Amino acid sequence: MNDEEFWPRYLAAHSDPRTRAIHTAGTIAATTLLVTAALRRDPWLALAGVVAGYGPAWLSHAFIERNKPETFRAPVRSLVADYRMAFHVLAGSIDAEYERLGLAAHR
Repeated sequence: MNDEEFWPRYLAAHSDPRTRAIHTAGTIAATTLLVTAALRRDPWLALAGVVAGYGPAWLSHAFIERNKPETFRAPVRSLVADYRMAFHVLAGSIDAEYERLGLAAHR
């Protein structure tokens, strides 16, 4: 499965806008913390970045989507797709992306 085949599956697992918002916030927080950790060479800050990114996202799958995170099946593709989804959320184009792919999204 390539990234373009994985993308619709990834979006289908993130149909609730609350999940997408939590993922986007986590992605921004994780990226900020990981970049800062690299600049400061601080492993604890790096760990905080990983927890900030994955913790809320996984909880949103358990309690909102009621599914398993795609990270467990395809970790690298999931990371790429998470950034792609965050871009669409921030750009305001996520609904159009669901429509383009013929996927149902909660509104």
